[in-house]
Amino acid sequence: MITIMPKWGDARISTCLGEWGFRVKDYYETLGVPRNATLEEIKTSYRRLALRYHPDKNPGDKVAEEQFKRVSEAYQVLSDSERRQLYDLYGTEGLAGLDLGGFSAFDDIFGSFGEVFEDFFSFGRQRGRPGRAQDGADLRHQVVLTLEEVSQGIEANLEVERRANCRRCGANGMEPGSKRRTCPRCGGRGQVSQTRGLLRIYNTCSDCGGAGSIVTSPCTACGGVGMVKEQKRVQVRIPPGVDNGTRLRLRGEGEAGSLGGPPGDLYIEVQLAPHPLFLRKGKDLHYQAQLSFVEAALGTQVEIPTLDSPTRLSIPPGTQPGALFRIAGQGLPDLRGDTRGDLLVNVDLKTPTRLSSNQEKLLQEFLKLSKK
Repeated sequence: MITIMPKWGDARISTCLGEWGFRVKDYYETLGVPRNATLEEIKTSYRRLALRYHPDKNPGDKVAEEQFKRVSEAYQVLSDSERRQLYDLYGTEGLAGLDLGGFSAFDDIFGSFGEVFEDFFSFGRQRGRPGRAQDGADLRHQVVLTLEEVSQGIEANLEVERRANCRRCGANGMEPGSKRRTCPRCGGRGQVSQTRGLLRIYNTCSDCGGAGSIVTSPCTACGGVGMVKEQKRVQVRIPPGVDNGTRLRLRGEGEAGSLGGPPGDLYIEVQLAPHPLFLRKGKDLHYQAQLSFVEAALGTQVEIPTLDSPTRLSIPPGTQPGALFRIAGQGLPDLRGDTRGDLLVNVDLKTPTRLSSNQEKLLQEFLKLSKK
């Protein structure tokens, strides 16, 4: 059994079978997993140990280098169902004649287990074919509406600028009749590799963008990019009841995809213009009515504007400042139903700033009577 101290630089390693002199290889023990471990558990343990013993973390440490090779060999056996079955039945004797790699260099290890290191270290060869189809970008367009338009809903005609497939070249970026040639930098692989110490890192080729080939005669209409800008008229039905920040999605009306990818979507974002008379709160509208104190005291009939046509509101005698009256159904429709909000009328008393002599005389008489 191997014991590893907390600090690798001061590690003391012992084994009941001699200093790294294993007579029998126990791959499960090497990876620190039980014999019934799942493949995912085996892979997780291997990643952890490979990172611990990695030569870049232990430069010049031959013990770590040897253990790195051992855990890699153990993973090579236990991650393969057929090899694991032979090992479980017959031990290492059952693997005789099989090529376990030997791992003379660390490049061999990375080549054998590339997918493990790609996921763990976030580097390595990219998966999938180069130059594959990509979805088009989504677009956003803002529409400013009045409360009257929100109340009824509208049909909006929008001018949207977007990138579309070039008709001249069919979006391939080549002048009609010309051909692509293999990228000289990456040799058609779409990737270039760079060695850093014991690691080999793969990056997308900057010359061909990962396509593996380059355009020899760019399209004169799009400059070789396969896309051109266009202005498109889009018609959209904006339903009644939308609010500030409401987003409507038009599928496929965004920018075109590349290499046959689907187009993006167009998002319509609603903004409300300030209204000179009404304040919106959800489905309800608020309106402030100005009354004289005489009208409030005696009661009156006042004309109240709405989004459709004016309506009459009865003000009872003795109405106080701040009184609130509700006119049902004169608000805004519900976006998700057929109900409408209300119009709430708030009473504000208006005090005259200039009085005629007759008005002042009458008010003085009113004041005297009020004190009796």
